[in-house]
Amino acid sequence: MSSTEWADTALQAFDRVVQSGAGLRSRPGQRRMAQQVAHTLSTATLGTPEPQGPAPLRAIAIIQAGTGVGKSLAYCAPAIALALARETRVLISTATVALQEQLIHKDLPALMAQMPQPFRFALAKGRGRYVCKLKLEQLSGTGAVAAEEDDLFSEEENAARASRPAHETEARLRYYSSLAQVLAASTWDGDRDSLDTPPAPELWAPVAAEAGSCTGKHCPAFGQCSYFEQRKALVAAQVIVVNHDLLLSTLGARVLPELDNCLLVLDEAHHLPATALEQFACSMDLSRLLWIDRLAQRAIRIGTLMEVAEVADIPRYAAQLRQSLQDVARLVLDLYGASLRPAPETAGRGRTPLYAMPTRARLPGGVLPEVLVLPLEQLAQQALGFIQCLSAIAKALRLQMRDQPNEAKRLSTLYAQIGMLAPRLQTVHDTSQLLLQQPPVGDEASTNAPVVPHAKWFTLTMDGEYIALQAHASPLLPGAMLRHKLWQQVRGAVLTSATLTSCGQFDFFLRESGLDMDDAATALEVPSPFDYARQGTLVTVTTRADPKDASQFTPEMVAALLHDLAQVPYGALVLFTSREQMRQAVEALPPTLLPQVLVQNTLPRTQLLQRHRERVANGQPSIIFGMQSFGEGLDLPGRLCESVFITKLPFASPDDPVGEARAEWLRTVGRDPFNELVVPATAMRLAQWAGRAIRSEEDQAQVYCYDRRLTQTRYGQRLLAGLPPFTHVLRPAT
Repeated sequence: MSSTEWADTALQAFDRVVQSGAGLRSRPGQRRMAQQVAHTLSTATLGTPEPQGPAPLRAIAIIQAGTGVGKSLAYCAPAIALALARETRVLISTATVALQEQLIHKDLPALMAQMPQPFRFALAKGRGRYVCKLKLEQLSGTGAVAAEEDDLFSEEENAARASRPAHETEARLRYYSSLAQVLAASTWDGDRDSLDTPPAPELWAPVAAEAGSCTGKHCPAFGQCSYFEQRKALVAAQVIVVNHDLLLSTLGARVLPELDNCLLVLDEAHHLPATALEQFACSMDLSRLLWIDRLAQRAIRIGTLMEVAEVADIPRYAAQLRQSLQDVARLVLDLYGASLRPAPETAGRGRTPLYAMPTRARLPGGVLPEVLVLPLEQLAQQALGFIQCLSAIAKALRLQMRDQPNEAKRLSTLYAQIGMLAPRLQTVHDTSQLLLQQPPVGDEASTNAPVVPHAKWFTLTMDGEYIALQAHASPLLPGAMLRHKLWQQVRGAVLTSATLTSCGQFDFFLRESGLDMDDAATALEVPSPFDYARQGTLVTVTTRADPKDASQFTPEMVAALLHDLAQVPYGALVLFTSREQMRQAVEALPPTLLPQVLVQNTLPRTQLLQRHRERVANGQPSIIFGMQSFGEGLDLPGRLCESVFITKLPFASPDDPVGEARAEWLRTVGRDPFNELVVPATAMRLAQWAGRAIRSEEDQAQVYCYDRRLTQTRYGQRLLAGLPPFTHVLRPAT
């Protein structure tokens, strides 16, 4: 087929689903989006190009689909039809678990029932969401455990196990035994998310599967491995649902389909730049170094058993690595001690002082002091040498597992003992390398285009009675990383969200995502079908106090908020920009309102939302107090959320080191970080918050904003331009 024929086939598949009588109806905006998806994904050239043939074509669509468009169907139906016609696969990446579950449990099963050609779909999760059977056997006492398997866990876990009270140890044993029983009975699939009660992180971490300690097909439990069972399902699936973290963390690792030979859909795409910054950042511990000796001891013991010659170099590398980390820590404290050592809050019986808050020292301009360059260069070299020794030992272990399968259990345990600590060594190498990347200076800087530095900073926190000193480095521009790491591999992709424009323009998202200079990228805005002017009202409340002055603003805002909350008949959502702000509002609640309020983190999210729904269903007022995570992704239609209260404009945290470094760099190249970075990011966040109000064509809702800057500043007018066209009511200060 030609690309035109493929696009026609895909759009016809979408039309058939809409006309199937499954409770769907024609929406012009949804069909326009489906048409763009079909055209984009049919144009891209997939697979290895002919040696003498033309260069493969790339096609990327950026589609803002307003609330109510029905974007899941608009991309799923044509993309899956195209994948089936082109004998390839669709990779759908989301940012939240909620959307993944909606796709897997609702949207895709419903679509499969209406599509003329059957397809298989699967959910891909990170390895750490699955249990490691070997670890579970040891902790539950259900397997034949060798004495050396006590070394299977991290030093923190072993120390915690040794110091726990007997009753807690017994409770954990019962818990792990129950997991082992349901896993053995096949009534649990090993996925932590499928447990009736999700385990606490400290319970799950000791039994979670990890890449560093996994021997794959050589493991004696490979045939019953929950993670690799999931991998088998992925191989047979034409549609794979992932998240942005997994997508970016596995680039080039062959865990997911090759991006030059599949169709990619990124839903909730506005999260992609922030996820990229998190994925490509690094950090290392400069103060807690016991793991080095433990790793060296394990490597020497196991390497000697495997007769690996490189073992002879390990003591030298370990000693040098420890000394270099200590040297870097000493130099950091010498250079930045004034910033990293705040006045002690309490001394507590003459012991190590307890500090009030973690402290941070950022390197201006990303310039590493000359005194740190040589120690970090040595650190990177020593870590690399140590890593190469471990690689030789791991290779020997894998070869012996292959040749002696009857020894697989023992050898897998040995492999895991090294693999538990090896990732720390890798982070030392990677962080050192990133810290060493220096911006040009002098004549070099003047003769070249501006080079973007990295954000670099050190933090000091108290871990019990011990000081934890860490070094951090991060890229500044997510777009540059995504261009290099992601888009160079992608042939056909659709990026979509309800908020991809900022202040009415795509420019900010295109820069952040690395698509601003990509000729293959096309942007399309599909407006919401809702009549916002009729269905919604934006009430902007003017306060006498300046929102920048929290001591004056917060009490005045809280008083106005409580007055408005008293008028709430059913469901409402109040969004705060800080925990302190929310705390003051909770403390000010009168007895008449207190029983109506549900506060984030006082209950698990699912329980809190369930209680909210029950109250509203019973005709009772119910008000949710929440922070940033409640400002996005909540779908509370109708009476569940008839009012949204925005206490303050949601500017990003002012003490974010990456944001600070980025603003600093923009100023050095003559650009305005507030207008170029802060305002657009705030506009997208504000649009998400306001978007909690109107969720269907029948909804009637009000959005209140208590920040006078929205109407009294020039940038506030830009923020207003990015909001839905609500009927606007201005309420002066009282």
